Amino acid sequence: MAVDQFLHGVETIDIDTGARPISTVRASIVGIVGTAPSADATAFPLNKPTLIAGSRREAAKLDTLGTGEGTLPSAVDSIMDQAGAVIVVVRVEEGATDQETLANVLGGVDALTGQYEGVHAFKAAESILGFAPRILLAPGFTHTRVEGGVITLTGVEGSGYTDGTYTLTESGGTGGTGAIATATIVGGKVTKRTIVNSGSGYTVAPTFSLPAEAGAGTGATFVATIGMAGNAVVAELIGIAEALRAVIIADGPNTNDADAIAYAGDFGSKRVYLVDPQVLKTDDAGALVTEWASPCVAGLIAKSDAERGWWWSPSNQNINGIQGTARPIDFKLGDFNARANLLNEKNVATIIRQDGYRLWGNRTLSFDQKWAFLCVVRTADIIADSLTAAHLWAVDRGITKNYVTDVVEGVNAYLRYLTNIGAILGGECWADPDLNTPDQIAQGKIFFDFDFTPVYPAEHITFRSHLVNDYIKNIFA
Repeated sequence: MAVDQFLHGVETIDIDTGARPISTVRASIVGIVGTAPSADATAFPLNKPTLIAGSRREAAKLDTLGTGEGTLPSAVDSIMDQAGAVIVVVRVEEGATDQETLANVLGGVDALTGQYEGVHAFKAAESILGFAPRILLAPGFTHTRVEGGVITLTGVEGSGYTDGTYTLTESGGTGGTGAIATATIVGGKVTKRTIVNSGSGYTVAPTFSLPAEAGAGTGATFVATIGMAGNAVVAELIGIAEALRAVIIADGPNTNDADAIAYAGDFGSKRVYLVDPQVLKTDDAGALVTEWASPCVAGLIAKSDAERGWWWSPSNQNINGIQGTARPIDFKLGDFNARANLLNEKNVATIIRQDGYRLWGNRTLSFDQKWAFLCVVRTADIIADSLTAAHLWAVDRGITKNYVTDVVEGVNAYLRYLTNIGAILGGECWADPDLNTPDQIAQGKIFFDFDFTPVYPAEHITFRSHLVNDYIKNIFA
């Protein structure tokens, strides 16, 4: 805009100011990791996020032989039974042993190519596909708790080693197998010890040592302790879910109530929603089989989001395509001692038979009651991501009074919209002058605060009964 230059004529100038509309990000993209040995390797390459856009035809390529091998074919079918969801699939190689398969699911980063592998491939989904998964699951790999597993690994850092990350040599131990750990060396010293796999069945802890390729250093020690360990895949997924603002649908152990409740105590994260037991379905051969419930729940959330809104709880909604549960879950509305209520009390969601089979349970495994409800966690995530995605335009603009007004007005318009559609009860954005001091503005930093009140689910409804004689007079009225 050359207002200080001479012009004998007329010009038109675009004024690029004003509040911007804000769109809500996609809320119900499902991310699933698992095995499918007979998959079309071109359509579903290993460790690469691949999109199924609600199409059973595309999903059929996970099982080209029609044998149902692996965990993915049946799980994707259970998701599709609920809704034609958008699914990000990460296929991993099925190992020669369960431990090898688990290691492939846990994944990491390929040291040579830098490619994400296993559950970590979810982090690459938006870059590759343009979609970031928000509902994560790994059916068949999230249900186990480990007895006699390695739960801590401590020791002395030593010195003189070659920098890098090394898989430790495991030896000794009694009764157990499968423990895998790594050590990271920086500046010649062991700076980090990571338990990759807790193993199981140990009665005496194994010993660990650095391999020869770690160099000729001295003094590093590794002391393991054993005990009951939580699920390794869920533990790995929590960090990924936090980065993606996603939730994890985890399967319980499918044994008994006590085991399911004990599992719930392994995690205190608002990102984990636990469901138990398994469900009964009819397979392609007409046989009644058990399947993991997490794909059904993920599909149900996607369906609920599409039909009612992402701010609704998925609890008390019918699950399609199932014929029962692997063990009976007794339920009576209002019964404090019903099995379903006892599980819910300990933050375990379950499935009840009440006018069909319904998901029953609102709560995550969060230790903080502020984030107890799954729908509250998802509401906060979706608002935060929607605001972030909508403000690329605001980065690197000059910080002026008009700029601040434009951002605040845009956010307030979005919060009013969410209030009008019933997604929140209200909210407001403002620029706090106590935070936006001259020294912060001079560094290019500006702060915008916003608040909101989510819609809470009516989990506990109480009718108070009063027996009175007041209406006897109506007999003679």
